Amino acid sequence: MLDTPAELRGLRASLHEALTGHALAEGEELDDVPERLVLVATELATNALRHGIPPTVVRLLDTEDRFLLDVADHDLSTVPELVEMRLSGSGGRGLQLALAFSLDVGWYATETSKHIWASFPHG
Repeated sequence: MLDTPAELRGLRASLHEALTGHALAEGEELDDVPERLVLVATELATNALRHGIPPTVVRLLDTEDRFLLDVADHDLSTVPELVEMRLSGSGGRGLQLALAFSLDVGWYATETSKHIWASFPHG
């Protein structure tokens, strides 16, 4: 669970360890799929922290042939929007990156939270 943007660094480290089985060493490069997954998770979590109601919950599920990333916040009054191209540095690109880097993207709501998910192939 994340309550502030300061916790995003810990999220990236936790995801890296879950995907590779070891902590990220200083200067270590990620393989393609883990790098994309961690980037999308960070962007979607940032969106949830900025535009949703905390806490933001990030889950990584592992199926037979893919990883499923699920990012939830508790603001049921808004729906995820794909923002058209913006200037670099102006934000709002989380869904664009998810669409570009994952196999599939979607969203759903429960009684208490809104979830955005993205799927990624195993390595």
